[in-house]
Amino acid sequence: MTSTFPVSLEFFPAKTPDGVAKYAAVRRELYALKPAFCSVTAGAGGSTHKGTLSMVQDIFSEGVEGAPHFTCVGASTDSIRDALAQFRDAGIRRIVALRGDLPSGYGSFGEFRYASDLVAFIRAETGDHFHIEVAAYPEMHPQAKSPQADLQAYAAKVHAGANSAITQLFFNADAYFRFVDEARKLGADVPVVPGVMPITNASGLIRFADNTGAEIPRWIRLRLQSYGDDVESIKAFGLDVVTDLCERLRAGGAPGVHLYTMNQSGASLALFKRLGW
Repeated sequence: MTSTFPVSLEFFPAKTPDGVAKYAAVRRELYALKPAFCSVTAGAGGSTHKGTLSMVQDIFSEGVEGAPHFTCVGASTDSIRDALAQFRDAGIRRIVALRGDLPSGYGSFGEFRYASDLVAFIRAETGDHFHIEVAAYPEMHPQAKSPQADLQAYAAKVHAGANSAITQLFFNADAYFRFVDEARKLGADVPVVPGVMPITNASGLIRFADNTGAEIPRWIRLRLQSYGDDVESIKAFGLDVVTDLCERLRAGGAPGVHLYTMNQSGASLALFKRLGW
């Protein structure tokens, strides 16, 4: 079957000239999926701001909307205001607004303690110029005090002016649907797009999930570990798992999917070929 189910893609900025060329080739391959937009991550404390902006500008030059991840931790109102001016000058209309992680050596959060503070500031400074994406955590942010506190923090971002949300990766569709239902009860009824990561590498996925607080169900973790270094079996099993997840999400009414590409094209293309989307 064919589908117009929306997809967006996430990349991280290149650190070398070779990386710039390599990731440009990956993007060209993934544009076959006709993404609504492509987001580009930022390092702790906005440490890759220049590289993030450069890649977003490259994506625009390739005919696709780009959206920078924009972190506020450790920032001042002046630095945030300057960055917003840069974004406007570059023609950017979509931002992924995040608190971000404190880089090592920082003693305080700066003038913006929460992502909701950043969202409110962007709205106060720029009105409706930007479409603001925020993060959502179906299985709870790893630093949240409780699921209820995490939901309140998410709702605060929406009430501050967020247009939509992208979730942390997850493998439990029920957690996503419950999060959406509970957020709506708090009046946070913007679209929540599930973040999905194709599985290509067991150790990398487990490390990434452990660092972000995302749960890999025990049966998936054990199966991945049982394959050892059998990369083809890992990819085949991973494709089955993520295909089933995406089908459940679409059937349950998810508004699209946001693919964590890890700057690779093969697994995402294989996933959409299997899905027939």
